[in-house]
Amino acid sequence: MDFLNWLGAMPGAAAQGMIWGIMAIGVYITFKILDLADLTVDGSMVTGMATCAMLMAAGWNVWPAMLVAFIAGMLAGLVTGLFHTVMGIPAILSGILTQLILWSVNLKIMGKANQALPARNFDVLLTQLRKYEALVYLFLIVVVLIALLYWFFGTRYGMSIRATGCNEKMSRAQGINTNKNKVVGLALSNGIVAFAGSLLAQYSGKADISDGRGAIVIGLAAVIIGEAIVSRMGQNFVIRLIGVMLGGIVYYIVYQTVIFLGLDTDLLKMLSAIVVAIFLAVPNLKRTYFAKPVKRTKEAA
Repeated sequence: MDFLNWLGAMPGAAAQGMIWGIMAIGVYITFKILDLADLTVDGSMVTGMATCAMLMAAGWNVWPAMLVAFIAGMLAGLVTGLFHTVMGIPAILSGILTQLILWSVNLKIMGKANQALPARNFDVLLTQLRKYEALVYLFLIVVVLIALLYWFFGTRYGMSIRATGCNEKMSRAQGINTNKNKVVGLALSNGIVAFAGSLLAQYSGKADISDGRGAIVIGLAAVIIGEAIVSRMGQNFVIRLIGVMLGGIVYYIVYQTVIFLGLDTDLLKMLSAIVVAIFLAVPNLKRTYFAKPVKRTKEAA
């Protein structure tokens, strides 16, 4: 019976994993494409949730509400980008400053610490009451999102953003405005994160000021797990984005399994951080302890 209960919880875990996978795609843009450590996401996630929840509570349709949530997230990323590029503040500190600002902004948006968004009272797109329907909607959203990102980063401007992350000095030498690209990348990243927040608010039936706490750890876990899953399938951009999405699903299936096994849920954040630390350390450990020594030929000697 317990196994059947666990199996019955899998659609919900997969749905949540896809939502957090969308958020992780935003993290991927800054962490892997721009090579920036952006901590804004803990705040912009809640900004998306709060904006969508309050607009829907005011009678807005779900799609315009999610669009405004996306724009609100972009504005949060814009602030981080301006802190970093115009004011010269390191990226990680810029994200922390914006995250602190967003705590107050999110409280002002909701007017309180949380806002309920029950599916029985609002015409939400996703709900835990219809998990399989939520999976279908999320799958379609993910397909459209990955297609749009593949198109955008395949354009000349998108390629310049990727070049900025690969080699900023060389990009600047080629006449690319790297500061502008960083601002656009941070805005796009946090817009996607806030969009994921708008989906999470609908699925969970609420927006809470503390819901985004630890979002960056979950996002990094999804990115790193996803890279491990698709590492042998090539470096194609679409495959990498799919890998990030799969990483989010795997993370939440593991999360649900931990709950099923009766482990202390208070330790889940700590376990997530440890998993991220281990996966981040693996490449360095391979180079340091497992790399094969290079044989020197007689000619080289």
